[in-house]
Amino acid sequence: MLAAPAARRGRAAPRAVSRVVLRALAHLPGSLRTKLVVGFLAIAALLVLVSLLGLRVLGQANTRVERLDTLQLRAAGYEGLAAAAAALQQSVNVRDSGDSNQSTYTGDRTLKGSGTFWTLADRAVDDVASQVELDYTPYELGFIPPRADERSLKRIRADWYTVSTVMARITQLDKTATGHSGARPLLHTVRAKADDINYRAQKLSFASTQAAKALVEANRRADVSSRNLFVVVSAGSVALALTLGLLIAWSLVGPIRRTESRLAEIAAGDFSGRLDVPNRDELGSLAANVNRMNDELSRLYGELETASRHKSEFLANMSHELRTPLNAILGFSQILQQKLFGELNDKQEEYVEDILSSGNHLLSLINDVLDLSKVEAGQIELDVEPFSLREAVERGVAIVRERASKNGVTVAAEIDPEVQIVEADERRIRQILFNLLSNAVKFTPAGGRVDVTAARAGAEVEVAVTDTGPGIAPDDRERIFEEFQQTDVGAKHREGTGLGLALSKRLVELHGGRIWVESELGSGSRFVFTLPLEGVAD
Repeated sequence: MLAAPAARRGRAAPRAVSRVVLRALAHLPGSLRTKLVVGFLAIAALLVLVSLLGLRVLGQANTRVERLDTLQLRAAGYEGLAAAAAALQQSVNVRDSGDSNQSTYTGDRTLKGSGTFWTLADRAVDDVASQVELDYTPYELGFIPPRADERSLKRIRADWYTVSTVMARITQLDKTATGHSGARPLLHTVRAKADDINYRAQKLSFASTQAAKALVEANRRADVSSRNLFVVVSAGSVALALTLGLLIAWSLVGPIRRTESRLAEIAAGDFSGRLDVPNRDELGSLAANVNRMNDELSRLYGELETASRHKSEFLANMSHELRTPLNAILGFSQILQQKLFGELNDKQEEYVEDILSSGNHLLSLINDVLDLSKVEAGQIELDVEPFSLREAVERGVAIVRERASKNGVTVAAEIDPEVQIVEADERRIRQILFNLLSNAVKFTPAGGRVDVTAARAGAEVEVAVTDTGPGIAPDDRERIFEEFQQTDVGAKHREGTGLGLALSKRLVELHGGRIWVESELGSGSRFVFTLPLEGVAD
């Protein structure tokens, strides 16, 4: 056995999963309203989840930005402190290594052993030291240092205090002429403390700068990660929402479509199928009711078929039984009319004429009922043979022409030369023509006209009987082809039983054709019937 293609198997797997999920949804108890509310709440929950995730990502980004601002501010403050500490170290180094002739402190003037100008150098060191004092205070830094930095800042404060105290003693010594030489040991102490201040300030500046760079990189990675997470969760939520929506829709649409299809089959007369809807909700209840209706209609339809068959058999038997005595009545009436047993007076002739007329009408009625019953019972068989449609039409016109002339109605026929010989049941076609012609003559007023035409129309032969009668209302155009149905105008004539057109319709359909009427009130009517092209002989 050959294995199925991979692509087909790949498509079959999701379908199988969707069928399982749909069946699981269908078996869930609860009303449609409850299921829809739950589905909408689930979709809303997914949207809320995406919103909360977005708020969380935004909050994390804001927190990282605040931390970065703090680190950058700390780095800037420590950089200022480091710059002041470097300046202090440099000024102390210069003061420690300098002599009284250095222009740095004398303003390009030469000192001659006086200690007055050494105080200028001491003041320069004090000025730089005061800048260090300002830079390491929280007010000047612009932030509160973290606990880890407080130890270094405390050491810087202590060193600064030592520098300030020692420089005050050095300044006092430098005010005397012989004091400069005594300040040398003290300058070594100041220099050591300035070096320590610079070292710790540079260390704080470097650490804060590196922390800021590390946080920038971490923010970048966190932003990318958060963005990817948000995109994935958002896309997943949208996909889940769409999937859930589609599943809910299909769990409703599928049963509705199956119900609609089954109802169409029932309307077409097919009661053999069953509607399978496993839903435990209103749709499942609807399916159960449809199945019950199907069973009941099947039962009623069977009973109606049986009753119709019995009716048709009864009418056929009764019609046959009625024709026997009626033929005797017509035969004896004709003998009386022909005066084979003696003369009749005027009144007797009138009565005999009424008997013959009523008998013929009753015989026509019985024949129509018998034919219609045979058609309904499926007992009628067509005797299909080639015959001349022209002759059939002309004979039908000849039969009704006498009555038409009495009523002042003109009857004419026009046959297309292409239509000569057709294959059909000649007797039934003549019966159809006679019914249509007799109706047209009956309803056409004096001075009117009835025309019969026959021509090819595509794959069919089309025969039409047109009159100039009162016309037929739109509501009656379908009804007149049903048994025992007449228009208001037909009922006023008190002629016919409404079987002629119904029988004509059945006979035309037995030939595989169609029959219809085109009419407008006050503009006459045009009755048309067709025969398939297969039944036409060239």
